Amino acid sequence: MDALLRLDRKLALGGITAIVAVSWLYLWTSAATMDHGTMAMDAMPRMQSPGALLLTFVMWTVMMAGMMLPSATPAILAYGSLVRKNGAHGRILPGPWTFAAGYLSMWTLFSVAATLLQAALEYAALLTPAMATASAGLGVLALIAAGIYQLTPLKHACLGKCRNPLQFFLTHWRLGPAGAFRMGLEHGAYCVGCCWVLMLLLFVTGVMNLLWVALIAAFVFVEKVFPGERLVTRVSSAALILAGLFLLTRM
Repeated sequence: MDALLRLDRKLALGGITAIVAVSWLYLWTSAATMDHGTMAMDAMPRMQSPGALLLTFVMWTVMMAGMMLPSATPAILAYGSLVRKNGAHGRILPGPWTFAAGYLSMWTLFSVAATLLQAALEYAALLTPAMATASAGLGVLALIAAGIYQLTPLKHACLGKCRNPLQFFLTHWRLGPAGAFRMGLEHGAYCVGCCWVLMLLLFVTGVMNLLWVALIAAFVFVEKVFPGERLVTRVSSAALILAGLFLLTRM
């Protein structure tokens, strides 16, 4: 039994690693293309260009997979362990990838919203060619709002669900493939509730600024997996608000 659990964990970790690696390779290739100037302003989303909107949606979807799957790994592994333990008692449960598919589907829905927001900002001439906000005021507002959100009860409640996958499964358990997929959706919804404001900060630094994409992904991982989450959220809140105030003084 223990050997099978270890094998399951290795397979799950290998699959997650492969998806994350491919996602980051795609982002790196896209960013390199932009740096060489082969993606001009026409490649940015425009309301009259469905192709550009689709390309931007793909970019956001891949980015969310690369950023969020690492922090969802404990939940995916926990579900995989439950599948294996129930299988030992003759109860067949859907595999962990059904749960993971539901989780990624929720972030895909977020990617739709992010794509439409990016299109709206571009339509209003509020984005630079680097896909960062052209308005310092919007940057200030985004940073301070993100800092305040870090301290809200909603943030704390969503983060608690993300940090305690076993407790989540105890209170949200559903049977069958549809149930596993729905649990993934619900767990993803809590993660979106926890992190959506942080993702919107990419419009401050530049959506394809991979350094900041990596830093935000690393912060999300630390916030969800490492101990001391209260201290992490408070320090990050203060840092974001101070960054917003500093930017305000530079206007």
